[in-house]
Amino acid sequence: MTADPTTTTTPTGRPRAAVDAPSARVTGADWAVSAVTVIAVCAGTALLDGRLDPGGALPLALQLGLLLLVRRRWPIAVLLLGVQAVIVFRSSGLTDVGWVWPVTAAYFTLAATGRPGPPGRPGLPWAIGVGLVELGFAAAWEASAGAAPRTVLASTGAEALWLALVLAVAAAHRDRRRWRAEVDAGMLRAAREQDAEARRRIAEARLQIARELHDVVAHTLTVVGVQLRVAGEALDDSPDEARTALATAQRVRKDAVNDLRSLIDVLRDPDDGSGDRSGDGIVSGIGDRRGAVPATRPPARLAPQAGLDDLEALVDRIRSTGLDVRLETSGELSRAPAPASLAAYRVVQESLTNTVRHAGAARATVRVLLTGGALHVHVVDNGAGDTGAQTDQEGGGHGLRGMRERVRALGGTFEAGPDRPRGGYAVRAELPVPGFRP
Repeated sequence: MTADPTTTTTPTGRPRAAVDAPSARVTGADWAVSAVTVIAVCAGTALLDGRLDPGGALPLALQLGLLLLVRRRWPIAVLLLGVQAVIVFRSSGLTDVGWVWPVTAAYFTLAATGRPGPPGRPGLPWAIGVGLVELGFAAAWEASAGAAPRTVLASTGAEALWLALVLAVAAAHRDRRRWRAEVDAGMLRAAREQDAEARRRIAEARLQIARELHDVVAHTLTVVGVQLRVAGEALDDSPDEARTALATAQRVRKDAVNDLRSLIDVLRDPDDGSGDRSGDGIVSGIGDRRGAVPATRPPARLAPQAGLDDLEALVDRIRSTGLDVRLETSGELSRAPAPASLAAYRVVQESLTNTVRHAGAARATVRVLLTGGALHVHVVDNGAGDTGAQTDQEGGGHGLRGMRERVRALGGTFEAGPDRPRGGYAVRAELPVPGFRP
């Protein structure tokens, strides 16, 4: 006879009963164990040539069976009452066979229970202690009743072997349940850690996309806005200058569309290559699901491919707004890794954009130096000393915060603020370049 296994926590996180938690509800398994005990006590008495009296074995079997209905709620009490019933019936002569085996289910339940009482008191020692007391009483009673020593030894020895077998099986059953509970708990922890890692990666991706969108859109709108103003002012007096300004605005707009298209490619399903891939069709292509990717279509870029090689073009666009920009570079910038190259480019781009929008500066100097295992970026202007964003603090606008996050994500240092005592505003960033040797 076996006790039904209790339940534990599933890897999916749905709560079930704890491994060793008692249950107040009488289940079908409890009724089944009770019925099997009643039948087993009666059948065992008959097989051992005991007296199967309606006033002896049957009432004992019924009493033991009824006690087992609450064995999971009070396992110690059920075992003690069951052993007491056996002792009373045997010592009063109502039954003449069986000491331990009639209460097998009660012994098994208690031994398989990890915490039947106060914390730190597992059920197996209780079952062993009660069993030894019952066996001792059985040997003493049979000896006092005049049984031969051989008979006493054979009877109590067989009962002891049966008790040892039951307790061993119960302990193995308990350990298996605990092992399964630990495995389930480990799987649950792993699932939670995977969820946390997925949420972290999603947050990082959203932050990266937000930075890219801010840098691309802010720079584009600033340059295009300046060129449109120039075109509007020169339209009547200098048509050629107006056309040049409009051409510059169109070129900047095209570059921004290419960058935005790359970002949308990141957001798309990797298996979905459909949609309009032209610059003008970027918006309509966001949700287009019209067909498969042609076999000849080149793979989409995973991110905007701006870098230090594009600094000259960036500076030229900024110069078209009227800001005098001086670019100084040193070192083999082409050897800078792509993440550091992109971060440095974005720092320069955002710094010059802020200068055009907020500083009221006439000149700006950009210095980019790759030396000593680090990429140094220094942008300074001669403006009012406040680009409209807060100085080098943890707060600030989206642009300043985005530059700081880019640099720190690569293990670098970043600072920005008024360039005292000369005036103006300065942005400094240092990005480590692992493995670089000048």
